[in-house]
Amino acid sequence: MSRQTTRRTVRKRRYWGDDDASALTKWPKKALHKTWLVLESNYVNVLLVFVPLGIISAHVGWSPTVVFVLNFLAIIPLAALLSFATEEISAKLGQTLGGLMNATFGNAVELIVSIIALKENEIRVVQSSMLGSILSNILLVLGCCFLAGGLNPANGSEQTFNITVASTMSSLMAVASASLIVPATLYAQLENSKEKTEGNILILSHGTAIILLLLYGLYLFFQLKSHANLFDAEAQVEEEEEEHILDPWGATAALLIVTILVAVCADYLVESIDDIVKTTGISKTFIGLILLPIVGNAAEHVTACVVAYKNKMDLAINVAIGSSLQIALFVTPFLVILGWIMGRDMTLHFETFETVVFFVSVLVVNYLIQDGKSNYLEGAMCLGTYIIIAIAFYVYPDDAGDKTNGFFGGRLFGTS
Repeated sequence: MSRQTTRRTVRKRRYWGDDDASALTKWPKKALHKTWLVLESNYVNVLLVFVPLGIISAHVGWSPTVVFVLNFLAIIPLAALLSFATEEISAKLGQTLGGLMNATFGNAVELIVSIIALKENEIRVVQSSMLGSILSNILLVLGCCFLAGGLNPANGSEQTFNITVASTMSSLMAVASASLIVPATLYAQLENSKEKTEGNILILSHGTAIILLLLYGLYLFFQLKSHANLFDAEAQVEEEEEEHILDPWGATAALLIVTILVAVCADYLVESIDDIVKTTGISKTFIGLILLPIVGNAAEHVTACVVAYKNKMDLAINVAIGSSLQIALFVTPFLVILGWIMGRDMTLHFETFETVVFFVSVLVVNYLIQDGKSNYLEGAMCLGTYIIIAIAFYVYPDDAGDKTNGFFGGRLFGTS
């Protein structure tokens, strides 16, 4: 064999042998290293052990109470990972768009569960999930943000945020509350009328849903294009660039995987609710409007509190109230239109008690943010209001409401 042939053989071996082997081992090692760095980024990731346990418990037929608790605990670290991946993406896309993505992925759980419920024609389940998510964000999450920011000595006695942005968001929330008040008031007026009440409410809901979707589209254009400078939360504090673990592609993959896992665990939560009610005596109203939204909004909760503690109040408000806006102006109207397409009578007519609670909550938040400043006392006010509402829903009976089908119904929650 000639020297030239030998050299060619060596080059081929290096190309197809050593380099190929190196490539095969390099990427798995890199992926494992990145995964380990992500896992050790937050101590709450220790709870990830409950993810496989929660899924297994649902498949092998463990006690519904055990299934509920395990999946409840599983969603907590998944929400933290969702928050982490969103922050990694926002480092490249900007905090405004990153906050928008966080709200979108954080609401994926409610959207998936609501579509399942809508398919089963469980309108009340959809409505309660939407309302509970909004209340959780504008009172619980925002309250924790104000509290976290106010209790950090490094932030001073008060924290400031862009009053124009906050006022815009609160005004849109007021419009959203009006979209629920009008159908509820019309329903009360038409109740004794000879006209077909449900048909009229359905027409009003379809028209209102289209208008709300248009408003949400304009809001996105306002936020991301025409008035993007107002929403640029990065401009409020100059900080050194932090080292980020994931690139945009890796962070996006993590977002998709974690969102799917959250949806799976949330589905098992829903399936175990009926047995939980029988064994504990907790009403479905309380579970649907308080417990499930807390779990579903854990991503926004974690992200908003972390950034608020770092005195990034603009971003915290963008995540908390922005998520509520997305539910009120996009997800709920989208479900109304989807129900229209599917032949389901999904309307914007909520129970009178729920509508009043929503209006009062928006009113309280508007008063608290109108001065462009926050402190721990205002955070305590938000939390206090949420706790009062939670107690009210705890004693709210399942058979109460304006409609004859009760508060919840249907196969999704195991009732007839």
